[in-house]
Amino acid sequence: MSVCSPHRKDFILKWYPQLAKKYQVRLTEEEHAYLDRLIHKGKVPAHQRRHAEILLKADISEVGAHWTDQQISEAFGISIRTIERVRERLVHEGLEPALNRAPPARVRRRVIDGENEAHLIALACGEAPEGRSRWTLRLLGQRMVELSYVESVSHETIRQTLKKNELKPWRNKEWCIPAKDNAGFVCAMEEVLTVYPGVYDKTPPLICMDESSKPQVREVRPPLPAKPGTLEKQDTEYERNGVSHLFMFFEPLAGKRQVAVTDQRTAVDWAQQIRKLVDESYPHAERITLVMDNLNTHSGASLYKAFPPEEARRLMEKLEFHYTPKHGSWLNMAEIELSILSRQGLDRRLPDRDTLKAEIAVWQQQRNASARPMEWRFSTEEARVKLKKLYPTL
Repeated sequence: MSVCSPHRKDFILKWYPQLAKKYQVRLTEEEHAYLDRLIHKGKVPAHQRRHAEILLKADISEVGAHWTDQQISEAFGISIRTIERVRERLVHEGLEPALNRAPPARVRRRVIDGENEAHLIALACGEAPEGRSRWTLRLLGQRMVELSYVESVSHETIRQTLKKNELKPWRNKEWCIPAKDNAGFVCAMEEVLTVYPGVYDKTPPLICMDESSKPQVREVRPPLPAKPGTLEKQDTEYERNGVSHLFMFFEPLAGKRQVAVTDQRTAVDWAQQIRKLVDESYPHAERITLVMDNLNTHSGASLYKAFPPEEARRLMEKLEFHYTPKHGSWLNMAEIELSILSRQGLDRRLPDRDTLKAEIAVWQQQRNASARPMEWRFSTEEARVKLKKLYPTL
């Protein structure tokens, strides 16, 4: 079926007004007289007076005005669509319905509402059925019927209800969950929070450190490039080409980060990166505040494994260690930077270490060029309120 363009419709309304009207208005003498009296009454609802004027002007009988819809629209400031609806209701329903507004559309009763909605949320947040790892929309609908909460329900209704409540029972997320009444956790947490000041102080510099790894993956077959309406296609087969390890050193108050790529992440590798931090990155700093997680290689012992005692002691005297608690690595701002690096630059297949280093170098240069300090807003006072359940009960 062809669609009439706006310009073609205007042309038809102007030159062939009768052909453009699907519903013709042809009033009897009694109806015409009734409408004429109606528009001259003192107290008549505005919509009835307006509809009566539409019908009188659109009337094609011998006593009618024979106006086109365009003429009526311009004379009374009424949309063409309103005029069409009045004519249609006159033909289908009669004079009185055409004079009044259309009744509101029938509101469908919601299948899941109130108490039933609470039952659905409780099901979605509970254990999945035996033999299933998770809930699906159809399983939830079937269980609602089995428990006689509803007589029948579609999976689309289930989806819309869960979406309204921001629930997706088929998804989960890894999370660091510390134990309750954990004095060790809150002690380490508050110690880290005390070294996150709100103003920049060059002495001593605050450095957050974290580690990660990135496997290199070489394509076996060239991917098919993206086209309009089609995503890029990568072959499911690939070739592993080793794993590189990343050391992130992030100065949050200056907005500077340094990423080193190494073959391994042993205690000696960590010690070598620490010496570069002290001697090359901050050679004039009398002391460096270093925040990191409590991995077994992140300790002064690693310095003694890598260097002579005099050198290890020299480095130790320039470092002040602060450790994030177990299950509390989110307190380390370097972990946030590694996450940004992973999403912005490394979330794809990189064939070799040279490519990995080049991509990291470009990302690091662009991020450091802005030099935006990280705004850390979580304070000790907020922790004692929001994480109150982690504090021991006295």
